[in-house]
Amino acid sequence: MGMAVFTDAFIEVLGLTRTELSMAYLTGTIFSSVFLTRAGRWFDRFGGRIMIALSSFALGVMVIYISIVDLLSDYLGGAMPISFVLILLGYFGVRFFGQGVLASCSRNILILWFVERRGLVSGFRGVLVSFGFAIAPVLLAALMLKFGWRGALWVMALFVGAGFSLLALVFLRDSPQACGMLPDGYSAGDVVKARPKVQSLTLREARLSPVFWIYAASLGMHAMFGTALTFHVVSIFGQVGRSSEEAFGYFLPAAIFSVISNLWASWLVDRHSLKPFLITMLFAFITGAWGLVNLQNDWGFWMLALGFGAGGGLWGVLSNLVHIRFFGPLHLGEISGFSASITVFASAVGPAAFSLGFDYFGSYETAVQICLGLLVCLLIWAITLQQEEVKYD
Repeated sequence: MGMAVFTDAFIEVLGLTRTELSMAYLTGTIFSSVFLTRAGRWFDRFGGRIMIALSSFALGVMVIYISIVDLLSDYLGGAMPISFVLILLGYFGVRFFGQGVLASCSRNILILWFVERRGLVSGFRGVLVSFGFAIAPVLLAALMLKFGWRGALWVMALFVGAGFSLLALVFLRDSPQACGMLPDGYSAGDVVKARPKVQSLTLREARLSPVFWIYAASLGMHAMFGTALTFHVVSIFGQVGRSSEEAFGYFLPAAIFSVISNLWASWLVDRHSLKPFLITMLFAFITGAWGLVNLQNDWGFWMLALGFGAGGGLWGVLSNLVHIRFFGPLHLGEISGFSASITVFASAVGPAAFSLGFDYFGSYETAVQICLGLLVCLLIWAITLQQEEVKYD
């Protein structure tokens, strides 16, 4: 979401076309997804506190690198292949350390602290995450207006690389047991009586389950479609005669709908299975996709904001809970890391596919319609697939 705001600035200073920049984003993100399963193993081995602090610092370094990528390109001759490779490396870094390692570790460390109220707590986290994703383009656009694109990146790097890594080291702890505590404030006897021991699944066992793939595909579909929309948001809105102000103005109502749906879902999810929330999320994305097809109308704009906003809120709840609900905590980092690699890969494909669709067909409509068809297929699969959950400690 953060890099999408800088798309037009990168096109201008690097001398790349929109498609070339999208392909650099695609390639860098695909490379980053390859390493996320291994990063999940690092979480299982070293714990979330160290991983979050290190990945935050590394993310800040990569943002600084991106802020000077045009200067490096000029120093090396400024040819298109040089600019392409340099920004590709930047995209690799921010996608791997940011949406990959940092997001997965932050999610995993929180849910290890709770059992009975895991859904509620994940929902509160999801409110902040969903709102952050939705509001980030607006805030970063404001930073760009005040400091320019390079200055905005420096501010972001200072906040993430220095500030957040220090906060992680001071305040984070890997588990309640590391502090002599138990999840949810239970005594040891209460925990034993409340939950029979169930064997956690390995990554190999999880990959054999169709339940893993319906959730991975659905979460990845949002990553692909939502990232493509954000990456090309000004161009998409401009194609139907809407201004860049309207394009960035879309994110605020989407954020509000996201917060509402996240709070609603987190209040209910501890007492219900995940299946109805998955179905509702897919239906919301279908609503948003239909609104995008009709974006030239005011009702299309609001369908887009409602669908992608509400769906994004539900996405936050599901992505937090699905792996520990179905597969257990023992290999949580590795399983969630593999799932994150699918999500990150999908988010890489989206912007490039939309850009290529625009080049070939002269509009984004075909790419949107294909995504709409895929969402309908996923909805049918989600409705018909049997899903049995086990609550793990």
